[in-house]
Amino acid sequence: MIPQEIIRKKRDKKVLLKEEISLFVKGLTDGSFSDSQVAAMSMAIFLNGMIPEETVNLTEAMTTSGDTINWAGVVDTDLVCDKHSTGGVGDKTSLILAPILAACGLFVPMISGRGLGHTGGTLDKFDSIPGYNTQPDLDTFKNVVKEVGCAIIGQTSNLAPADKKLYSIRDIVGTVESLPLITSSILSKKIASGLKTLVLDVKVGNGSFNSTIDIARELSHSLVKVAQGAGLQCEAIITDMNQVLGKSAGHILEMSECINFLKNQEKESRLELITYELVASVLMMSQNISKEDALKKIDTVISNGQAAEKFEKMVHALGGPSDIMSSHDNHLKIKAIKKDILSTQSGWVKEIKTRDLGLILIELGGGRKQVTDKINFNVGYDQVLRVGDKVDTSTPLLTVYTNSEDDYENVRKKIEDCFIIADSEVSELPYTYEVIN
Repeated sequence: MIPQEIIRKKRDKKVLLKEEISLFVKGLTDGSFSDSQVAAMSMAIFLNGMIPEETVNLTEAMTTSGDTINWAGVVDTDLVCDKHSTGGVGDKTSLILAPILAACGLFVPMISGRGLGHTGGTLDKFDSIPGYNTQPDLDTFKNVVKEVGCAIIGQTSNLAPADKKLYSIRDIVGTVESLPLITSSILSKKIASGLKTLVLDVKVGNGSFNSTIDIARELSHSLVKVAQGAGLQCEAIITDMNQVLGKSAGHILEMSECINFLKNQEKESRLELITYELVASVLMMSQNISKEDALKKIDTVISNGQAAEKFEKMVHALGGPSDIMSSHDNHLKIKAIKKDILSTQSGWVKEIKTRDLGLILIELGGGRKQVTDKINFNVGYDQVLRVGDKVDTSTPLLTVYTNSEDDYENVRKKIEDCFIIADSEVSELPYTYEVIN
């Protein structure tokens, strides 16, 4: 069957056979589907969806489109674990979670992605570290996981290559939010990575691709069902994304925030609570321990510096500086104009238009409009207020880092408009909503 016939079938809301899905995935891998045909297919799936069987078949085909990693003889396979987030603005939990789990005795081969839509990508954050190699060969990757306990990299050229191609095209053609495409993208990489245990951080809110709890719940069930069907221990935690996670957004700023967190110097409360929930979930599933014991383990490896040590060893093993923890200010210098954006009225922060903040950051150069765009690691936000914070006209809503005065003037009013101020006191938002297992 030729590509256009498969596209036409999904366009017309028909169910694709396993063989047809396999042909599409093969076309992604060998180039027999052109970029325009891939874009058309992704839009047809976005508009018309897939039944569960199609999603399973798509995930399986993507998983086996390249190499799969076998950890037998390298590490204890029962201790291989990972986490995945559906993405949000300022979502930096992976940077903290991986070294904590490694310090707790687990192995974390984390295959991460770049920014999608208005969200930042874990891989892009690591690209801000001088020398850090996000694309090592497979042997290096496996060795770092074995010796350090964690490695955060991008997809190797032959690990779920079909997903790598589809992932880049989804970002620029407006099909990021498709449930079957999200499910197959996430799980194909994770299953191919040889995991035993997986926790999913499914975001919900105005800064997420999941705008309602019902959508987030549907995605969580889809992910958990497919993952468990593939033999993984898996659960999903639905977490809030109605505001920037942590105090910063932007690559160098987020990296610095995470380093300070691991050094136990500064831990923004929502970032701490969500990260701890995710880590505890993995520890409970993989080590069969109570939540209380899991949280004690996390506190221990943070306070005694073991988690920070794991992060530094990982960075150095993948080509970065050996002293990132003690000298990160030297390695992660920001070259930008720094200005506070003040509240225009007094009251309490009622709502933050988080997605809009993410799009403004892309406008400043902190994300991609096209696949080939280069990211400016220097731009971003710091000290971002939270819902429920009290403000007056002297209170900074956030500090913005821009390339120029013109860039600052172009975004100042847009950023102001992202913060809705109420006259009466506003309650803080919950940080988690549900656990799906």
